[in-house]
Amino acid sequence: MGTLFLIATPIGNLEDISLRAIRVLGEVDLIAAEDTRRAKILLGRYGIKTPVISYHEQGGKGRTAALLDRLRSADVALITEAGMPSISDPGYGIVAAANEAGLPVDALPGASAVDTALAISGLPSHQFTFVGFPPRKSGERRRFFQALSREPRTIILFEAPRRLRATLREAAEVFGLRRIAVCRELTKVHQEVFRGTIDEAAAHFEAPRGEFTLVIEGVPEGAGPGEDTVESAKRLLASLAAAGATGKDATAQAAEAFGLPRRTAYRLWIEAKDATERGGGD
Repeated sequence: MGTLFLIATPIGNLEDISLRAIRVLGEVDLIAAEDTRRAKILLGRYGIKTPVISYHEQGGKGRTAALLDRLRSADVALITEAGMPSISDPGYGIVAAANEAGLPVDALPGASAVDTALAISGLPSHQFTFVGFPPRKSGERRRFFQALSREPRTIILFEAPRRLRATLREAAEVFGLRRIAVCRELTKVHQEVFRGTIDEAAAHFEAPRGEFTLVIEGVPEGAGPGEDTVESAKRLLASLAAAGATGKDATAQAAEAFGLPRRTAYRLWIEAKDATERGGGD
């Protein structure tokens, strides 16, 4: 019976790999990799000759079953393009299947964009929540942020460069003048960490390139509808008014997202609607 080893790989700099990971990658019978080309660059750097096959969960149950069969008689290492397998990367399916089959699973810790970004963000790090990638569609993404609008812990997420600006604009509409650290290309030659408000970050990244990790300030626990909350609600309502939402739907969304009384949310809706109509008539 073999063991499935989940091995964290560098998120950028190839030197960010543990001695144990290098040893195990050289000792296992097979390496299953999300991206075989990237894997061979890493393995070549350390002279590792272990056979490599492609594994990405888009292959469905058949691909997972085939890897499970190999595990019954051989040690297999699973690596992804960067970071720890199964954390916003392939891995959950084979781990669940191996556990169900009673096959051993082990994990070798290592580089993580989540920990790295949080540590250098300058935002509270004693408690945080990692939410992966936000939805790709605008409406779903806005609702995603609304559900997090009262989260007191620091929020960490990933985003692709082509959606970064839209994501930051919508986050600003919901979160308001919260602080954010936008970490680009962590541990690579062109690493950049922007710190400021979400609005400022949206203006800074005019042509985003690379891989992004966002660290957003949480709302103070027990905070009421202060100035920041009201301004955030106004941004959301203005956006909904411009999109043609009804007063009932917009009021309900703002009240739920920011913990506002319905009467307050409705008053802000009237103000946002009037401002939108005045702007459209100029």
